[in-house]
Amino acid sequence: MSLSTAILRAVPGAFILNSGIGKIGMDAGTAQYLQGMAAQGVPPLGKLTPEQFAKFLSYGEIAVGASLLLPFVPTKLAGLALAGFSGSMVSMYLRTPGMTEDDGVRPSQEGTALAKDSWLLAIAAALLVANTGKGKDKADA
Repeated sequence: MSLSTAILRAVPGAFILNSGIGKIGMDAGTAQYLQGMAAQGVPPLGKLTPEQFAKFLSYGEIAVGASLLLPFVPTKLAGLALAGFSGSMVSMYLRTPGMTEDDGVRPSQEGTALAKDSWLLAIAAALLVANTGKGKDKADA
């Protein structure tokens, strides 16, 4: 694994893993609030109970973070996990009223925290297109 790939995996991996661990055992009110936000971007999440959603969110973040941090998980698979996670976050950002300016893209003051997840989506794209060294042409070496 190249140093650049390791950095692309380690930084978001540690952040997401920590976030997931911090959400274990969240109270019902917090779960309900986060679920309402998440259902804006991924409507089927609204069908879960707040308790189910809390477990889904915390365990999901732990799984994505761990996949990025564990070197034996293939880079493209870790990138795919990050793409699913960050794509859901970007979808939530774009679909939640008040998160963007009138143009529907630039973040409002309230949407800035969610808009940053576009960086995670860019990192996922970089991991998905990364040349992992398998089948490399000698000219590329």
